[in-house]
Amino acid sequence: MAYIDGFVIAVPKSNREKFTTHANTGDTMFMELGATRIIECWEDDVPDGKLTDFRRAVQATPDEAVVFSWIEWPDKETRDKAMATIMNPDNADPRMDPAKNPVPFDGKRMIYGGFTPVVTMER
Repeated sequence: MAYIDGFVIAVPKSNREKFTTHANTGDTMFMELGATRIIECWEDDVPDGKLTDFRRAVQATPDEAVVFSWIEWPDKETRDKAMATIMNPDNADPRMDPAKNPVPFDGKRMIYGGFTPVVTMER
């Protein structure tokens, strides 16, 4: 059964190109490790809510855009194996070296999690 990793981050609007470059580099690794699809979305219509919203969830400032992303995996086992590889410092991939591919956002404000689909509709 498919497995989904979801992410929401705040990225300085001035870093849109840097974010895209960073995402393309990192996402290539996820694909090499078994991801079937990756979607990175830059905010377009993100309204303020009355109780909560995407912007508050990541403490986005007026000069930051909300990015909503997900990685689709064929199953949780593939995802867990990929994440173990990526997170293992002994397997450090030079593409993720912060000196060569700096993170263009504040990772401490990222929200993320793994999800099992319960409804899927496709055309």
